[in-house]
Amino acid sequence: MTVALLFGTLFICLLIGVPIAISLGVSALVAIYFGSNLPLGIIAQKAFTSLDSFPLLAIPFFMLAGVLMSKGGVSKRLLDMAAALVGWIVGGLSLVTIVASMFFAAISGSGPATVAAIGGFMIPEMKKKKYDGGFAAAVSASAGSIGVIIPPSIPFVLYGVIGSVSVGSMFLAGILPGIIIGIGLMITAYFIAKKRGYKSEDNASFSFKDVLKATYDAKWALLIPIIILGGIYGGFFSPTEAAVVAVVYALIIGLFVYKELTWKSVFECFREAVVINATTMIIIGLSVSFAYFMTLEQVPNDISSFLTELSTNPIVILIAINIILLIVGMFIDTISALVILTPILLPIVIAVGVDPIHFGVILVTNLAIGFITPPLGVNLFVASSVGNVKFEKIVMAVIPFLFSMIVCLILITFLPSLSLWLPSILGNK
Repeated sequence: MTVALLFGTLFICLLIGVPIAISLGVSALVAIYFGSNLPLGIIAQKAFTSLDSFPLLAIPFFMLAGVLMSKGGVSKRLLDMAAALVGWIVGGLSLVTIVASMFFAAISGSGPATVAAIGGFMIPEMKKKKYDGGFAAAVSASAGSIGVIIPPSIPFVLYGVIGSVSVGSMFLAGILPGIIIGIGLMITAYFIAKKRGYKSEDNASFSFKDVLKATYDAKWALLIPIIILGGIYGGFFSPTEAAVVAVVYALIIGLFVYKELTWKSVFECFREAVVINATTMIIIGLSVSFAYFMTLEQVPNDISSFLTELSTNPIVILIAINIILLIVGMFIDTISALVILTPILLPIVIAVGVDPIHFGVILVTNLAIGFITPPLGVNLFVASSVGNVKFEKIVMAVIPFLFSMIVCLILITFLPSLSLWLPSILGNK
């Protein structure tokens, strides 16, 4: 009865459009009030204590670094470099969008931030070149999903904290899967562009000299992931300290190198990051309260028993979990889903012999697909807003990219070496 109250209230709240954070808090409140003798104050207590974590400080700092880099001229240099690399291919602008998003993913750690930074410029540009608006927005929304897979990734930080898994190892594990998804999206975009007759960017041809020049111009931007990841894996600083270094570096290059940041715009960047982070932290806190009550009611144990009774074969378990996660990603945002599902699913997969690092990549990839899956589909809404394209058009145009990402998910799920190769080689596993 109590579990029915918990999930019934959550479903009703989501159905009537209550924000996810409030839905989780209200669900826990109703279940505790009517179904237990616990004090209601435990919701606030769990919400606050869950945020008292040094590794979680990486999230607001990576968010701030992403905003500063977006406004400080980094995205423009990355776009120029991507244009030199792939702008000469059929459908060049769509490929430029994907490659630039992969580069920016290695800076921002956020899907919606990547869509806003790259799509805000590329969607209007593609429309200007007679690309279909739905296709242009779908490309940007899909490519933005890579933002949570290629490190540094905010969901990987959260998964590492909740699952007691090395965040550095998670960052390493996401590199190859992120590249594979990017290539899959590029192949999809190429064939659609070829079929529709979209030409290369201004009928350009490949020039090694242009690539070298664009790479040199983007050198300060390209140094960012090298400093962040190199510092973590070299043992110079932790992921949280790396996020602070990223903020300082973003300020220096934005103010004194590219000179596209002013002190006024820096203030605006800080304010934007505070608002985004406040939303994220409220979701994390209330998600923990929700998850805590689920644990008291033995929901994780019941789900674990059901799945292990279904089969002890890791392939069957992973297929079942992937289906569950793809459905969850359609309705619940990545942060909430990670906080709620990691404590439930991680013990199950470990019990059947799945590596926790590999599972972390599977989990985040599934939830990244949720960025482009209605009705939640946050990247679709961001692309619709920055590109001024009707949401319905994007939903239809994103279907081929959705299938492409699911194919990549299958590869990542059943080829663990794609995720575990780099952590094993560099001794972080």
